[in-house]
Amino acid sequence: MDTVRQNKVGRLLQKELGQLLQSHGSDYVAGVMLTVTVVRVTPDMGLAKVYVSAFPAKDKEEVIETLNKSVKSIRYLLGKQIRHQLRIVPELHFFLDDSLDLAEKIDDLLK
Repeated sequence: MDTVRQNKVGRLLQKELGQLLQSHGSDYVAGVMLTVTVVRVTPDMGLAKVYVSAFPAKDKEEVIETLNKSVKSIRYLLGKQIRHQLRIVPELHFFLDDSLDLAEKIDDLLK
């Protein structure tokens, strides 16, 4: 169970990463709209698992791989944005959020 502090930091990171990927996302992956759906932070605030939804990407795993390779520059830009809210910027690990694809499959099956 997440603490209140973890939830607050997660929401802050989700908001800031969403804005960052909206403005600088084409530097990492071109032609793909990225949405940060959930950010889960560990209790020591040292690691953040970032779940990203990519649209319209043919190979979504490659998009996540590219984001994980670019994590240093993304973390640097994030640190510049949140330097007054957090003392330490957590390590970032990007994961694919396929909940929208799963919901679409369920909807198709129900039809």
